[in-house]
Order: sequence, then C-alpha cells, then structure tokens
Amino acid sequence: MPEVIIDTNVAVIANRQNSNVITSCVDACVVFLAAARNNHVILIDAGDEIRAEYAGALKMRRPYELGAQFLIYVLQQQHNPDRVKRVQLDKTAGGAFSDFPTAVELATFDQSDRKFAALSAKTKVAVTNATDSDWSDHAAALGANGIVVDFLCGCDKTKWFTA
Repeated sequence: MPEVIIDTNVAVIANRQNSNVITSCVDACVVFLAAARNNHVILIDAGDEIRAEYAGALKMRRPYELGAQFLIYVLQQQHNPDRVKRVQLDKTAGGAFSDFPTAVELATFDQSDRKFAALSAKTKVAVTNATDSDWSDHAAALGANGIVVDFLCGCDKTKWFTA
C-alpha cells in the first residue's frame, strides 16, 4: 500500500473543529482520511511526537467525527507496520531533526511542522496539508530540498476559509 504523511490540520478539519473552513475543503479532508485509513500506510515518527500532536489537537467527544476516528485508528494500529509505520527520526545535540534541511530559506519554517518535513525528507513521502499556511509559504524551498507537499484544499490560502 502507498504511504502517507498527514499533517495534524487535515484531521482537525475532518473533525469539524474549524467552522470557518470552506465546505469543499472539509469534504476533501474527510474523503482523504477515510481513504488513508483504508488504502494507505500512515507514517508517524517512532518518538511519538506526531501521535502526541494528533492527540493534543483533536477533540475526542462522542459521537466521534472522522478526525477523532483517525486518531483512534492510529493508536490502535501504531504497532502494526502494515497500517501505521513508525519511522525513527534522529535529532542533533541541539534537539533539531537531523533530516530537516538546513537551507536558510527554511529557517522560519514552523518548528511544530518540522517533524512532518523531516519524516518526508527521510522517507521521500509527500506531506498532506489542508490549511496550514506555513506549508504553502515555504512550498518552493521545501520542494527544492526534496520535500513534496500535497495540498488538499489548494495552494491559495485566501480560498481556504469563509469570509
């Protein structure tokens, strides 16, 4: 099965936690997460930083929305490498991800997204993003450093939200 890296914002939007996101974007996130669970191997880091970010960001109230169901799935399958693959991400002595590019153009890239970018750099798997503008703002620099980003809601951040 193909592998995917999913930024937390995709699950948050599928969980319907941001009422300002346009309907077509919410729908794209819902469809993508359902497909990811059924047809892909989800990549996370072996140090559990991605899983912890998912858990901290997703509201777990019943009835569970798809984002919460996604987190439950990751928790249940995290030791089944046919469904969720845990990848070791090494860190420097200063705590930075060794696989995150050192390009000056990425110096302002969001610290909390670097784990996803490092995972992508190490595995050559694209990061799936919905509405995190840091990915679109740095798309060219990320691409120049071998990190591909799939934009579920398009690259134009002015069209992600309702007025």
